[in-house]
Amino acid sequence: DLITQVYPNAIESLGDDDQKLPQVQALLPLLKRGIGVHHGGLLPILKEIVEILFSEGLIKALFATETFSIGINMPAKTVVFTNTRKWDGKEFRWVTSGEYIQMSGRAGRRGKDDRGLVIQMLDEKMEPSVCKGILYGDPDPLNSSYRISYNMLLNLMRVEDVEPEFLLRASFHQFQREKEAPALITKAEELENEAESIEVGSTEEVELAKEYYQMDQQLLLIRRKIAKIVQKPDHILKFLQVPGRLLDISIESQSFGWGVLTACKKKTGGGSGGDAGRLAAMSDAPAYTLEVLLPCVDRHFDEVDGTEKSDDLKDAPLLWRGSVRFCRPAKPDDDKELVSMRLFTVTLENIDRISAVRIFTPPAVNTPEARKKVSMSVDEVKKRFPEGLPLLDPIKDLGIEEDEFKILMDRAEALANRLSSHKLAAEYPEVDRIRLVQSYEKRHETKEKARLLRDKARSFQTMAMKDDLKKMKRVLKKIGHVDANGVIQTKGRTACEINTANELVVTELIFAGVFKSLTVEQCVALLSTMTFDERGKDDDDPTAGMKSYLLNPFNKLQEVAKTVAQVQVACGLDVDEDEFLAQFNPGMMEAVFAWCKGVKFVDVQKMTGSFEGTTIRTLRRLEELVRQITVAAKAIGDKDLETKFLDGGKLIKRDIVFCNSLYL
Repeated sequence: DLITQVYPNAIESLGDDDQKLPQVQALLPLLKRGIGVHHGGLLPILKEIVEILFSEGLIKALFATETFSIGINMPAKTVVFTNTRKWDGKEFRWVTSGEYIQMSGRAGRRGKDDRGLVIQMLDEKMEPSVCKGILYGDPDPLNSSYRISYNMLLNLMRVEDVEPEFLLRASFHQFQREKEAPALITKAEELENEAESIEVGSTEEVELAKEYYQMDQQLLLIRRKIAKIVQKPDHILKFLQVPGRLLDISIESQSFGWGVLTACKKKTGGGSGGDAGRLAAMSDAPAYTLEVLLPCVDRHFDEVDGTEKSDDLKDAPLLWRGSVRFCRPAKPDDDKELVSMRLFTVTLENIDRISAVRIFTPPAVNTPEARKKVSMSVDEVKKRFPEGLPLLDPIKDLGIEEDEFKILMDRAEALANRLSSHKLAAEYPEVDRIRLVQSYEKRHETKEKARLLRDKARSFQTMAMKDDLKKMKRVLKKIGHVDANGVIQTKGRTACEINTANELVVTELIFAGVFKSLTVEQCVALLSTMTFDERGKDDDDPTAGMKSYLLNPFNKLQEVAKTVAQVQVACGLDVDEDEFLAQFNPGMMEAVFAWCKGVKFVDVQKMTGSFEGTTIRTLRRLEELVRQITVAAKAIGDKDLETKFLDGGKLIKRDIVFCNSLYL
């Protein structure tokens, strides 16, 4: 068997202990069966073996991440998508047309296949418009993500007759901004003309509508603040433990009206589903989610009619899950056959009002009959309370005793009284009042959109990041990288050599003498906090149980980083201190310290909670950072520091971490 011969030869460069790693031993049986795996957590040498075997046609089925299908030219006979959503760092979204075309374009090998097959596995409902957008949509727009760093700024400032402003003006980012400005101005003019054409009424009526609208908006803002306090788990959670509570729900500014609570769940999970799952678990997601039955209409029925509509109506009751992507709130004039109760997953922030009423709900609501009974019960409750459902009192029932809340309640009551006694409410018929206010609101919003577009066009015509550049220069002056005349100082020359990690923090550590009192192993372990970017679970403290000889240097690093963050904030830059400190991750310190002490990789790996590939990637980036600090130490004439980090580089660079590539 060719694979049995190739595999041992390929891993021959590894030491005996490294060849016994779980990954190394587990991959061969799969490869013999023609199955391959390729992802960022694999050892680099194993990824290369998989790539070579796949290119030679020895792997029949390869399970790979997006990186393989987009970044490597490896055509296949068939491409299978197991999902059409991906985690982009913020949310799970549909793959774009460009991503789909790039990945599906791997199907079909030149000279071997007359066509390529693409199989799309769907595990959720996909609207035709979404499918069309993925298959035939426009290519992804090419947008500049150009950002200037302190390292770049210092290197530009050290060169005579080169201004950083010139680089910004000549950037593709600036070109794109200036190109968009004329279209924005034209759009703003169109909106201004549209606003002028909106008829409100006489001059007196316009003033009355303006007063009423402004008071109404103030009342809306106060009610949102009240709702934010009411929605705190401490206040409302005790009323959401039992199913059947009637809740007034709004999702994405769309009011769905009264719905019925079926379950209240606390967020759980600790990072299953790979890197994407870990990122999702660590995001600022709500702590509690609610399952609520809401009356809604499938958006599909707004797009079809006739026979197709009647056919789909027969199957509509079978759908019991709802989302704002596919469902809209029911309207009074909707056909009753179109309205159905569906189960939505919402958060505490989606609750507008909490009723004092509870109704019986069946244990399972996924059947049409159960949801129909719930719908009939809600209708019956509304008939019994024609003037509106009784609500839980925020002070008596919810027990809110905050002074701020009482002040907000008084303000809301005063504004509501002023609105009810306003001339527009007292002397004008309700129909005319609504017409005047809505017309004024439409005109006001249209003018506001035009103003924002003009402001945006004006900012696009000025130099991009001009203000940020001034603030960054201020930071460099404040921490001593440049003098008042903009001349590079010793600190600045040091930071010019560092681009793998945060150059300001590394430079401050050097000049604060933090590295002088540490051993070579401690220095390298401390720097690993800047190259290890994998997050652990929310409730995990990476410093728990850490030895003092590592914890103390890390605490010093945190102090230095905090000072740098505060200087940036003081100079007006948009820096979140907590986020800035969180980028220094001590999760790999003990493992790196052990590696520098000569411990075998198999034992070092047991000290981490990450994949082998992540550990190697961290160590390789760390070696690059150590090399840059060595160059920086030489540039400023610090022989002791240069020697220390030269030794550090030698301690890192050994065995499996820096084994030769199979491509060389």
